[in-house]
Amino acid sequence: MEKKISFIIPCYNEEKNIDLISESIHLVMSKLNYFYEIIFINDGSTDRTFDVLHKKSLIDKSVKFISFSRNFGKDSALKAGFDYANCDAAITIDADLQHPPELITELISEWENGYQVVYAYREKNNPHVNIFNKLSSKIFWLFLKKISSLELEVGISDYRIIDKKVVDVLKELNEIEIFYRGIIKWVGFKQKGIPYTPDERINGNTSYSKTALVKLAIQGITSFSTKPLYLAMFLGIGLSAFAIIFFFIYVIYSLNFNQSISGWASVIAAIVFFGGLNLIVLGIVGMYIGKLFMQSKERPNYLISSTNYE
Repeated sequence: MEKKISFIIPCYNEEKNIDLISESIHLVMSKLNYFYEIIFINDGSTDRTFDVLHKKSLIDKSVKFISFSRNFGKDSALKAGFDYANCDAAITIDADLQHPPELITELISEWENGYQVVYAYREKNNPHVNIFNKLSSKIFWLFLKKISSLELEVGISDYRIIDKKVVDVLKELNEIEIFYRGIIKWVGFKQKGIPYTPDERINGNTSYSKTALVKLAIQGITSFSTKPLYLAMFLGIGLSAFAIIFFFIYVIYSLNFNQSISGWASVIAAIVFFGGLNLIVLGIVGMYIGKLFMQSKERPNYLISSTNYE
C-alpha cells in the first residue's frame, strides 16, 4: 500500500506563489511513488490568496485549503495543518519558494531510513538578506540555544518532514503561542538535520517585520526557558549587594573625613538606572505571568472561516 504524505504550507499574501509552489511539489512527487495532498493554510491574507486557493482546489483535487478568520501567525497555521493532516508523514514548507522543493526527495529518503523528524537548517548565512538580518538571526539562535535546554542548530527552519507518530503527539499539544522550531526538538524521537541554502524569494515580500522577529525571539525564549527569571533574581541580588557595599563605603568616608559625598547628578543618574532595572525585571516577570493568563483562557489557536475539507 502506498504511503501518504501531507504538505503543510502556511500562506500570508502569497497569491503569486500558490501555483509556483504547488507545481514544484507536483514535479518532485511525480518521480516518487507516494499519495500526497497539499494543504494550504491561508493565514488571514489581505490579497487574493483565498480566491487563488479556492480556484486551484477546484481544478487540482490534491489541493486542500484552510482559511483563517484573521491572521493568527505562522505557528498557528502549522498547527491547523497538523490537526487536519491524515498521513504517514507531513512536510512543512514555506510558500515563498525559499525552501528549495528539490530537497523534498532527500527529506523523504531520510524518513524512509528510519528518522522520525528530518529538518533543514542553514549551514551558512542566507545570501539573500542584508547583514543586519544575518547578524540578528545568528545572535538569536545562539542566545536561544544558550538560554534553553534545547540543542538547536543556528538557522534551523520550518522546512521538515515529520512522521505520523510525531504528528499525533503535536496534535495533542494545546499551548498558546506555540513555537514549533523548539517544540519539535523538545518532543524528541529520532531526528536528523540536513543543511540547505535558501533560494531567493521570487514574488512578494517577507511577512516578518523587525518587530515580528523580536516578538518571535521573545516567544521562543519564554516558551522554553525560565532562565530570564533567574537572571532577574541574580541581577537584583547583585545590585542589592552593590548598594550595601556602597553604603558602608559612604559611612566610612563620612566618619573618616567628616564630610558627605556630593554629586546631585550622579544620584539622579543612579535613581534612573535602578528604576529602569526595576522595570526590566517587572517586564520579564510580567511576560511569564501574561503567558499563564492567556493559557488559562483556553482560547483556540485559530478560527477557520472557510475550508474545502468535508
